[in-house]
Amino acid sequence: MKVSIIIPALNEEKLLPRLLESIKSQDFDDCEVIVADANSQDRTREIVAHYGCTIVDGGLPAVGRNAGAAAAQGDFLFFLDADVVLPKGFIRNVYEEMQERYIDLATCEIRPLSDYRLDRVLHRMINLAVLLSLRIDPKAFGFCIFITKRLFHRVGGFDETIFVAEDNDLVKRASLIRPLHYLNSAHILVSIRRFEKEGRFSYFNKGIKLNLYRTFRGEIRSDEVVQYEFGNYEKPEEKEDTIFLDWLEERLLKVEEKSRNFNKIVPVQKNNSGVMQEHPNLGDFSHLMEDLDAYMGKKERRVQRRLKWKNFFKIRKPRSEQHK
Repeated sequence: MKVSIIIPALNEEKLLPRLLESIKSQDFDDCEVIVADANSQDRTREIVAHYGCTIVDGGLPAVGRNAGAAAAQGDFLFFLDADVVLPKGFIRNVYEEMQERYIDLATCEIRPLSDYRLDRVLHRMINLAVLLSLRIDPKAFGFCIFITKRLFHRVGGFDETIFVAEDNDLVKRASLIRPLHYLNSAHILVSIRRFEKEGRFSYFNKGIKLNLYRTFRGEIRSDEVVQYEFGNYEKPEEKEDTIFLDWLEERLLKVEEKSRNFNKIVPVQKNNSGVMQEHPNLGDFSHLMEDLDAYMGKKERRVQRRLKWKNFFKIRKPRSEQHK
């Protein structure tokens, strides 16, 4: 067996079929699909059985992924989440590139399952953050980690005592042995339900907060650091939004190109002409983050102001009725 796809799941009857259909339509047969179910109360297990996948008992993501890896027969472990979709040729492209380049640990570009411009820009920012930190503080998302079984077992799998960012912890430990690579041949399509659940502004800032905490204080082993927030961020439709996003994307592309070129030549520091290669500028990325934060903060304040006035003019019951 060449590839084992491992998917932790909990009540995923709505989105899991879409992923399993995308796996079924791949042009790569030498693989198995293992779903680690955390005692779902819907039709998740029934759907898994219908597609002929292996079912194991799961729990929190780290527990489920470890359980799936324990049952895996493949030489390569592909960790996905139930809300992603694989483009055509995805499994073959990932497997062949890892084989050809002797890669033991990898991730790839993520693209949103959304037509909204802001979602695309936010995911491009996330991809750029992964690229920029590839040689400094390597990290990858749990729904997009590819690792050889030998390396996975060598580092002891996912740390089940970590509450959140156990995926980044695995990559950090594994990259001490074999470097993390950003694949050229594949991208994965990801759901924006996390954005819709917590709001784009809240979710993006939560990611920044998590990374800062992990950098200065270590892994997160309780729910005291991060609290989930709700409230959708309005979709960009105004002219000023289009102008800003055009400007931001143009700058993102320049930093992204520089980062890709730099990672191709590491650890070589000079090109053929003997000129030192230009490192990706972390300052450029930092400024982009500040600009995006200011833009989203402005929009967020606008939403909150509208809600405030909406509630202000809302018809209320007379005081005499409120105490009935």
